[in-house]
Amino acid sequence: MTDIALTETVQGYLAIPASGSGPVVVVIQEWWGMNDQIRSTADRFAAAGFTAFAPDFYNGVVTREPDEAAKLMMGLEMPRVAQIVADAVAALLARPEASSSVAGVTGYCMGGGLALLAPTVSDAIVATSAYYPATPWADYQPAWAEYATKSAQIHPSEGDGGPTAPHIVAAADAISGAGGTVTVFDYPGTQHAFANDVRPEVYDEPATDLAFARTLELFGATLR
Repeated sequence: MTDIALTETVQGYLAIPASGSGPVVVVIQEWWGMNDQIRSTADRFAAAGFTAFAPDFYNGVVTREPDEAAKLMMGLEMPRVAQIVADAVAALLARPEASSSVAGVTGYCMGGGLALLAPTVSDAIVATSAYYPATPWADYQPAWAEYATKSAQIHPSEGDGGPTAPHIVAAADAISGAGGTVTVFDYPGTQHAFANDVRPEVYDEPATDLAFARTLELFGATLR
C-alpha cells in the first residue's frame, strides 16, 4: 500500500493484495480529493483480492470545505480526466500485480459520475460500479456506444432521489441503449455519501456492506 507515480502523468495510491496480484480495479475519489478515506477504500479492495489504484486528480490537494471542493471538481478538464483513467488502466494491466487482462472502475459522488463514464474511454474497462454519482459536466458528451457488452452497477442514495432520479434514469437508459448491462439498486433510508465511513452523519454501514458485496460480485464475474 503506497503512494506511487504510476506513469509520468498519473500519480495516486496503489494497494496490492496479500497474494501479490489480483484483478485490476481503479477507485475514483469524491470531490474532497484523494484522502485517507479513499486510500482505505482501495485497501478494502486489496483485502478482497484486487489490485486497486486510486488516481489523484487534484495533484495532492485535499480539502474538507465544500466550496473549495466544488471549485476543484469544476476545474477538472474532462479530456484530461479521461486520459488519466485510460492511462492508469493501461499501466496497471502491464504490471506484474495484475492478474486480469481487463479492468473495473468504481467511484463515489464525483468519482461515481466519472466511474459511469470510464467504460466509454477505454476498451479495457469492462465493468463499473458507481456510488451516488454526481454528473455536473453537462457539456460533456460520452461515447455511450463504447458500453456495448460491458456492465454497470449504480448505487444511488434515497436522499439523491434513488433509482428514479432523472440523472440515474438517463445514465441507465444510455448504457442499456448502447447494448450494455446495467443494474440500478435501491438503498432505502440512505443519504448521499452513505459509504463514507468518516462522515457519521450520513454513513450507513449495512447499505455500504451490501453495495460493496454487489460490487465484488460484479468485478469477480467480469474481470478475467
